[in-house]
Amino acid sequence: MPARELIYGRRPVEEAGRGRRTVHRVWRAPETSAEELERMVGSPDHQGVVAEVDPYPYVEGAELLAEAGSLLLALDQVQDPHNLGAICRSAEVAGAAGVVIPERRSAAVTAAVCKASAGAVEHLRIARVRNLADWLGDAKRAGFWTWAADPDAPAPAWEVDLGGPLVLVLGGEEKGVRPRVAAGCDGALGLPQAGRTGSLNVSAAAAALLFEAVRQRRT
Repeated sequence: MPARELIYGRRPVEEAGRGRRTVHRVWRAPETSAEELERMVGSPDHQGVVAEVDPYPYVEGAELLAEAGSLLLALDQVQDPHNLGAICRSAEVAGAAGVVIPERRSAAVTAAVCKASAGAVEHLRIARVRNLADWLGDAKRAGFWTWAADPDAPAPAWEVDLGGPLVLVLGGEEKGVRPRVAAGCDGALGLPQAGRTGSLNVSAAAAALLFEAVRQRRT
């Protein structure tokens, strides 16, 4: 039987109780000291509550492709847990059908990701796939359009048709979408930049693209 995990924070623990995982035990301050809670989870951000839960229930990549017309996110080696958590929070709020991450060189759904997502991961389907480029190929064969986020793309997101079955592909913090992954996409889209910084944080870019897709799909 897979080992149970510890998660922390008021919202993550509350949402775990409403989601797909069983909550087996909860420790709360002041019954358990703040110092002991921090020792248990290795973080001072526990907000006075820690819970023991089942392992995170990933889904199969093929499951996400079975829902006709859905909106999906694919993350190419996003390694910062806080970015992954923030992206998952935006995806869940926007009504995305799921998120796909690679098995290697990517943040997994840990307690830190649960905290950063404010518990959204408990209600969002997340798949871990061996090869993201291969999965995107499967997505295209299943009728999905695949668009890679690129700050240098000539087409802004609102000039691209984001209706219908769609996968938005975002890259890692340093290198963006890898060339092999980008080459398998139908095209690239961007967000125009008027400031002096190099680009948006990947979680901010994901939120902007998700809600542009939602806007188009509702109008």
